[in-house]
Amino acid sequence: MAKLSPMMHQYFELKENHKDHILFFRLGDFYEMFYDDALLASKELELTLTGRDCGQEERAPMCGVPYHSAEAYIARLIKKGYKVAICEQMEDPALAKGLVQRDVIRVITPGTIVETSMLDEGTNNFIASIFCDIRGFGVCFTDISTGEIKATQYQGRDHQQKLISELGRFMPSEIIFNQSFLDYKVVTSFIKEKLGCSTNLADDDETVIAMAQDSICRHFQVGELSQLGLDDKPYCTYAVGMLLHYLENTQKTGLERLLAIDYYNDKQYMNLDMTARRNLELTETMRSGEKRGSLLWVLDRTKTAMGKRLLRSYLEQPLVNPTVINKRLNAVEELFRCSMQRGELIEMLAGIFDLERLMTKVVFGNCSPRDLKSLEFTASKLPPLKEAVSGFQSAYLTQIHNEIDLLEDIHSRIHSAVKDEPPINTKEGGVIEKGYNEELDGLRDIVYNTKEYLAKIEADEREKIGISKLKIGYNRVFGYYIEVSRSNSELVPAHYIRKQTLANCERYITEELKELEEKILGANEKIIRLEQQLFDELRTFVASQLHRVQATASAIARLDVFAAFAEVSSLRGYVRPDITVSDELIIRDGRHPVVEALLTGAPFVSNDCYLDCKENQINIITGPNMAGKSTYMRQVALIVLMAQIGCFVPASSAKIGIVDGIYTRVGASDDLASGQSTFMVEMNEVAQILKSATAKSLLILDEIGRGTSTFDGMSIARAVIEFIADKKKVGAKTLFATHYHELTELEEELSSVKNYNIAVKKRGDDITFLRRIVRGGADDSYGIEVSKLAGIPDAIIERAHEILTDLENGNPVAARIREGKPKLEEADDGQISLLPLAESPVVERLRQMDVNTLTPIEALNTLYELKKLLT
Repeated sequence: MAKLSPMMHQYFELKENHKDHILFFRLGDFYEMFYDDALLASKELELTLTGRDCGQEERAPMCGVPYHSAEAYIARLIKKGYKVAICEQMEDPALAKGLVQRDVIRVITPGTIVETSMLDEGTNNFIASIFCDIRGFGVCFTDISTGEIKATQYQGRDHQQKLISELGRFMPSEIIFNQSFLDYKVVTSFIKEKLGCSTNLADDDETVIAMAQDSICRHFQVGELSQLGLDDKPYCTYAVGMLLHYLENTQKTGLERLLAIDYYNDKQYMNLDMTARRNLELTETMRSGEKRGSLLWVLDRTKTAMGKRLLRSYLEQPLVNPTVINKRLNAVEELFRCSMQRGELIEMLAGIFDLERLMTKVVFGNCSPRDLKSLEFTASKLPPLKEAVSGFQSAYLTQIHNEIDLLEDIHSRIHSAVKDEPPINTKEGGVIEKGYNEELDGLRDIVYNTKEYLAKIEADEREKIGISKLKIGYNRVFGYYIEVSRSNSELVPAHYIRKQTLANCERYITEELKELEEKILGANEKIIRLEQQLFDELRTFVASQLHRVQATASAIARLDVFAAFAEVSSLRGYVRPDITVSDELIIRDGRHPVVEALLTGAPFVSNDCYLDCKENQINIITGPNMAGKSTYMRQVALIVLMAQIGCFVPASSAKIGIVDGIYTRVGASDDLASGQSTFMVEMNEVAQILKSATAKSLLILDEIGRGTSTFDGMSIARAVIEFIADKKKVGAKTLFATHYHELTELEEELSSVKNYNIAVKKRGDDITFLRRIVRGGADDSYGIEVSKLAGIPDAIIERAHEILTDLENGNPVAARIREGKPKLEEADDGQISLLPLAESPVVERLRQMDVNTLTPIEALNTLYELKKLLT
């Protein structure tokens, strides 16, 4: 086999360590890919596949992208699930002796993206690391684009479900795990089917344990884990250490961006599993996955990217500590009352750039001159912003005022160093401001005033040697020269060095002219090199101020969220909730925040809610479909959640006893991916709720048991209610919507159950939903009337009424039609054959049925089932 060329040999040495990555190999102004990488990238990125001589007979397959526009191509590859290794030239090709030295400076994976063009400004991009065994787990979530590290550990029963809940909360785009994690079959299935994120198996467990403590202490520059509060958290320690080890191998530099570990436990936040977040549509709608129509869409009046991410975090992690909640509410109330100051603050916040991600680019060394100008612009907004917050009295607003650093030195240095409208990068120069560096100004003076310098030398030489027609010229062969006519050659001084003789003149050079030539010809290159050096020094200085900028960014984010809460509360007529530690939940004139925002023209019909853990523990809600049962129950849950994130709520008044978790079972859907029917999905969710809920929880249960036969479903629903009502088993506050009217009898049997229904106005066959929740059970399901509203043909509606009348009167229901036209010899003579009837499953089903207990909806369902048996 022919020997590879030196460059291709270098390529393969680097590729050997990055077999699972697409290697972007820097050649001049392009990133090139070779062999299998080229074949793959040309297909995925629709690039032209070419070839390159590699020292062998066949040319190496090759494709490439310009380095200055590589981000867009890398983003496409990452989105498709690939990982990209960036190989850069480590020295200037013009100064290199022989082959240019190259090395991989970074591996870009779905969870390690820092480029703002590849990220959603309002959403964190987390990478997770999981260390687990049969007793528990530790999990760490990091967003390296913002510098956040959040970690927790859990030991106890049902820890796989707990881990699923955490993964569902943070929705990581990449996960690293140890070998033992593969035994967590429930979690691995969840990741594969629900998250679909990139996964990586870490080194063996012994290696992880051995290096974890050292990696953490070295990174955070502490002597022992107790300084970070991790000395008694082994699972958490291993997860954090495993993540740092992975990032050190992939990112090489920039990890100083990760400043501190935010350890949390499950007692700090409301338990809000993935099902609840989906059913309540906190950040996106169930149907289309859009932000519009979600609670986030209603509340998001934030003006900064940091505020948008923090608001999302608040929504996904409601608090359970009433002291902290009330501190947030105090801040929101003060901003709510001071409408003029709030308006000024919101206007100021609109001019704040994303400090967190700007600083990440600065620390990683890939910031542009325009990024630094964005930082300068933001710093210029801080003095008036800090002044505007100074007049507030609440604890959190006072804290925000104290934490906003004016960053005057950063502003001053960037302002004096970088031009007001700099280029995108430093490649062509033109970045550094005049007057910032004396040497740079001198070089620019030479370049910009070359003609003046040459004219002065020319005039000086004419005067010194007395040749009036002496002139200075330039060509590519000799550079700058002095030209003297042949007739004046006797006057040429001895220090002139002859370079060229022409027919009518002689051309000379001097040491002074040669020096000037070197300055002029090398000035542009020196300018670019010096500008890059000065820019790097400035970037290093700004990076060294990371702690100050991060603290300011955090303060601004909180101010932005509080101002957004106050603004939406003012616009929508929300009120401050009364947060208590009691078990009471009292809402007067509550409204669904999203439905209300989407309504145009018609006002939203408000409703009350009263729940406690005594006589009003379970509210059974009956009424027809489409009347508003689900909306009502969701609005109660959303009001509780809004209160516990520190926002005002849509009601005339609200007293919220702290809820430790919201659990929902709403809607019906198959889980085809795992082969589960609607009923199985429903029962799985109910089982998980009953295992997780406590007496401090809020349960939203809609139509439990409808996925199976009538009697089975009703039996299950009743048993669930009885189980929840038992204080020794669950005892949680519950809203239970059902079509099983028989369940309303429980009010007489269980003191903690109360019946409510959706008021309906009926005129003939037409009904009007009044959307009002009233005491008592519904007297009818109005199934036929709702079917009419839905557009079912009139003939079916009329026939359904006939069947319903027969059923209510205890009469048998005769089929009105036969399929096909009967033959002459089979014509119906009006007689009934007893033998076939005795053997018919339809007859057997009718014998077992008690028609007096059937509701109208059940009658229709039964009729449908009987008809299927006849076909």
